[in-house]
Amino acid sequence: MKIDWAALGSVFGVSLVATVALVGLFTLGIAGLSRRERAAAQGDSAALAVAGAYAAFAACAAAVAYGIYLIVA
Repeated sequence: MKIDWAALGSVFGVSLVATVALVGLFTLGIAGLSRRERAAAQGDSAALAVAGAYAAFAACAAAVAYGIYLIVA
């Protein structure tokens, strides 16, 4: 059995980048929602932070759905 190390390294690199990007997007969503909580406590509006949080969560859901599509197809 011969292992194609270049292909294995490529898969590892792409997986690592995709994982970091997905976790980063989710973290941005959580941070946006926490800004809403802080703004509500101070009596301010954080509509932009909430919109950004929802956009980040939507991007996470789209990435997960695309990954499932790739597995199934």
